[in-house]
Amino acid sequence: MILLSKLIDSVFRTESKFNLEYTLFSGQSFVWSEAPDTKKYFMGIIGNTLLVLHETEPGTILVSCTAETINGLSINEFLTWYFSLDIDVNTVFSKQFMSEFNDVWKLTEPFTGVRIMRQDPFEIMVTFMCAQGIGMHLIRRQVSMIGERYGEMLVLDTENGKMVFHSFPSPSVLASANPDELARCSNNNRTRAANIIAMARAFESGEPAFACVGSGACPLETLRETLCKHNGIGLKIADCIALFGLGRFDAFPIDTHVKQYLWEWFGIEAARHCLTKKNY
Repeated sequence: MILLSKLIDSVFRTESKFNLEYTLFSGQSFVWSEAPDTKKYFMGIIGNTLLVLHETEPGTILVSCTAETINGLSINEFLTWYFSLDIDVNTVFSKQFMSEFNDVWKLTEPFTGVRIMRQDPFEIMVTFMCAQGIGMHLIRRQVSMIGERYGEMLVLDTENGKMVFHSFPSPSVLASANPDELARCSNNNRTRAANIIAMARAFESGEPAFACVGSGACPLETLRETLCKHNGIGLKIADCIALFGLGRFDAFPIDTHVKQYLWEWFGIEAARHCLTKKNY
């Protein structure tokens, strides 16, 4: 059990277009939750640090944190990095795109405040291995159960009593998990649990970890091949790990829905056919 320090309050401001709620609950992260009985206050654990965020108006976020720094960065520096606010959204959608695909742009523009989150790669590996074929509510439940069963207990003393949180477990903890017990946290899917344990053991031994450390210097195909060696990780999950866990903005996760719109909106011929490893 770890006793958390008292919350330190601050204000984070950004001139970048940013929608906090849409970003946190857009399906790229499953470890954030809304504070009980408190509207639009969002809680997340980064390592062993508790963050509480509340967007008071566009570009202004009230921050309560149990540490003064995260990953060696000040809170403002960390949030700018974590939410990719250092990237100008105007460089993502060119004027040519807006003109050539105007109907698509009209649908897209209201959501340009959704930012890609730079998250822990191991956490992303496990959460997206849990995400196969189920809805986001159930994914969040699985991830929460994994934290409660295998993560560190974090306790915060407040005026209203103790609040209990759990960190995300380390690779070494999941590497030694019993598959039958982990299956209870993964929708009673023993195969999924065994795949997560095998991946955690591989991560602990070095290969996926080394691939993550050097991910910025290697081609995306090489990174995909390294990740896809592990049962439970296919091309889409590999791209999710690359994009959401490693900041590889050249990764583009494709599922059947994305494939459908690639054809309907952009007329990409390959997207007319069934999604296979060959045409991915």
